[in-house]
Formats: sequence, C-alpha cells, structure tokens
Amino acid sequence: MAKAKKTVTKKARKSTKPRIKFDLLVIGSGPAGEAAAMNGAKAGKKVAIVSDDGRPGGNCTFLGTIPSKAIRYSVKQVIHFQSNPLLRALGDMKKLTFEQALAHAERVMSEQSQSRLDAYQRNNVPIFPGVASFVNNRQIELVEGKSKTLLEADNFIITTGSRPYRPAEVDFNHPLVFDSDTILQLKSTPKKITIIGAGVIGCEYASIFGGMKIKVELINPAESLLSYLDTEISDALSYHLQNMGVRCRHQEHFQKLEYHDDHVVTYLESGKKIKSDILLWANGRTGNTDRLNLAAIGLEADSRGRLEVNINYQTAVKNVYAAGDVIGWPSLASSSYDQGRAACNAIINPDEFHYVKDVATGIYTIPEISTVGYTEQELTKKKIPYEVGKAFFRNIARAQITGDEVGMLKIIFHFETLEILGIHCFGDQASEIVHIGQAIMNQRGKANTLKYFINTTFNYPTMAEAYKVAALNGINRLF
Repeated sequence: MAKAKKTVTKKARKSTKPRIKFDLLVIGSGPAGEAAAMNGAKAGKKVAIVSDDGRPGGNCTFLGTIPSKAIRYSVKQVIHFQSNPLLRALGDMKKLTFEQALAHAERVMSEQSQSRLDAYQRNNVPIFPGVASFVNNRQIELVEGKSKTLLEADNFIITTGSRPYRPAEVDFNHPLVFDSDTILQLKSTPKKITIIGAGVIGCEYASIFGGMKIKVELINPAESLLSYLDTEISDALSYHLQNMGVRCRHQEHFQKLEYHDDHVVTYLESGKKIKSDILLWANGRTGNTDRLNLAAIGLEADSRGRLEVNINYQTAVKNVYAAGDVIGWPSLASSSYDQGRAACNAIINPDEFHYVKDVATGIYTIPEISTVGYTEQELTKKKIPYEVGKAFFRNIARAQITGDEVGMLKIIFHFETLEILGIHCFGDQASEIVHIGQAIMNQRGKANTLKYFINTTFNYPTMAEAYKVAALNGINRLF
C-alpha cells in the first residue's frame, strides 16, 4: 500500500508545473474580473487572471450581453427599415434570419475579445487557461486537459459569473430545447417558440424573436412582466410585446415537456398545452462556483451557487473576495465591472473604495427600458409625496426625425422640494438617456431638483430635450 501511494504522489508531482506566485489572482475574465485585474496591474501589483477557455471576456462577451444585444440591434434595424415609408420605397428587404443576425453578433464578439486581449498584453497581465480549484486560501490548482499548474497569491477575487439554471426535469440535450447560452447555436429560424421565464432574458429574447415576426409564447409565473419596474413602464412593455405578436401568459407555471423530432409540447399546471418548434428555457441563473472546491477554504455557496460577501466584497475568508454575477444582485455587466474594481481597491487601495449602489437598470427589449431610483408604487408605500413629469417621444422633434416615436421619459420628483426621486425611460436609446437624470440625482442640495432641467439649455433637436419637456410637464402639475 505504501509503495502504491508513493507512486501516485510521484505521478502527481510530474503532472504539476512549478508554483507561480502573484500579489492578486482573479478567477474569471468577465467584466468584474477584467476590472479587478486591470486596476491591480495599474497599481503596480503582480496580477494574473484565470479564464476557463483562455479567452478574455467571459460569458458577457461570448454568451450573454454582447451577442444578445448585437442580435437585438440587427432585428431593430430591420424593424426600423420596414416601418419607414422612405426606406421601404428604396427597395425591399428580405426577412431577417436568425443566422444572419448571429453573424453580426459573432463579428462584434471577435472584436470585443481582441480588444480585451490587447489590454491584458499592454498591462502585462497573463491569462491562464483552465479550470481553477482551491487547494487552500493561498493556492489554486489550474487544470487544462492533462496539464496542471499550481498558482499562489496573497489575495484572490472570484469573478466566475453565472450560467443558466437547468432543472433536472428538462432534457437540455434535446436538439429543440435551448437555454440563453445554447440559443446562440440555433441553426435555423423557427416559426414558433415557447419561452419559459419572463425575466429580463426572457423578455429580451421574446422581443428579438417577436421582432423577427416569429410567434412567441412567453410563460410568466408572475402577475405582470418585470413587476419591480414602475407599473406604467411594465404595462408599456407588455403592450408592445403583444403588438409584436408575443403572447404573454401570466400566472402560468411549467409542468413538463413532451419531446418530438420536429416540435416540443409544453404542459402547464393550468392544464394548457403549447406546441412550438423550439423551446427556450430562461428561468433563472446559477453561480459558477461548483468547480472551485470552496470546501478547501471553508466557503459554501448558496443553493444557486452564489457567494455571500460583506460591504467590501470580502467573503468569510479574509483574503478571498468576490464580485459580479457570482454574488447575485444586480447581475449586470455595468455593475459587475464597477464591483470588480471596487473589490480590488478594497485590497490594494482602501481609500479609493466605492461600494456600488444606485445602479441604473438597462433592459434591452424592443423598445428598450432603463430606470434608476424609486418607482411610483415604492413612494406610495413609503408615503412620500411626489409628482411626475412626462415627455412622450412622439412629441420630441429628434424622435420624429428618426422615426423612433414609441416611448416616453418619466421623471418622479418630490412634491414639495422638487428633488428628483426616480427616472424611468421606455423607448429608443433609453439606456443612454437615463444617465442624464442619474447624474443629476447624484448631486447634492439644490442641484438635484426639477429646476435643473427647466433652467438648462439642451441641444435641439436631441432626445435629451425630453428632460426639459418632462420637467415643464411636471411643474405644471403642481398647485
């Protein structure tokens, strides 16, 4: 027995490369990982990053944010062409296929990955390919094929992101069943799709397929779409999805699937059956922590693979931090980037630490949605007196020029002090427009009031002018 044990140990040593030591090791190369690594490198620290497939960018670049938004843009351009009489007069545009939209996305993905690779090289941050697992709180073992590398670091930041949640009762190996990762492998354009889950991902893909004039069945267990949004915005989304041919089935729950060679049948708990060409499962996500061997350092993820951190993004292990989707809310690329930078600052430069909060939500449906601050229902519950000002895009000159007249900007402000309490935008460029309001909300004193928009001269014609229109509309509601 002793001899056999010695032989195994000898083989293990041969397959493991010499140890490499760093000040900071970042596990995961998405937005949070990139920000953490770059921040550490620019501070003069010896930093390395681990990417399971060796490509910088993570799921954000290759499976989530970038491809879905690029596909959405192609669909939106076709919708714009088809709805514009002038453009239609110039020639007929054939129906967009999913493969064509995906080709555009793949180009953007490649460019994004290359730009990130260039940044790592400029800042002398090595990228180690492979699957990382903790040996102890100072070492990880990196496995790539048959090769093993032992990496050491004073501090670690876990930024491994998340992946679609896959319940055991759904056969994701069936060629007609997809999740938000595998949908990018779709090789043909379906005539009808069932989407289970009406969160952000479900709603975004519902609008993409609806915009391609594909019949969509959107299964939503809640009473309304994205119920955390301002009710008026949620209602507007529901209306426009239905106008695109999306059937929103609220308060419906998935029961089981029936698989066939050319279609899938979805059974709902209410007794309904829905036949469709393909099915997209978009019901929840889980953190990528299952392969990290967290037990070796005394950490445990929750039931959805997420890690708990304190206000400094520090886990229960003193020198191990976490940021991005792997810690849960708000699970946005934008916030993940700032969280990664903040986690790094908590380690190397505490004076520059900034906890990420007051994040603007961007939802890339067609039309898109972006909000920051309180909703009407939240203020009513808190018994805070407020009023609203609205600007409808159909009345804004820039929107009339571009033909993007669907949507509105809504400013919620305090009835007495005029302090800006919430900005809610629905329509083209909403995710850009909202940041003007966010900047004013973050000012102190009298700078954060409705009067800023009234007294500021905006370029004309611009979409930013909607702020003045909404502010005047709001001030006229007061007595």
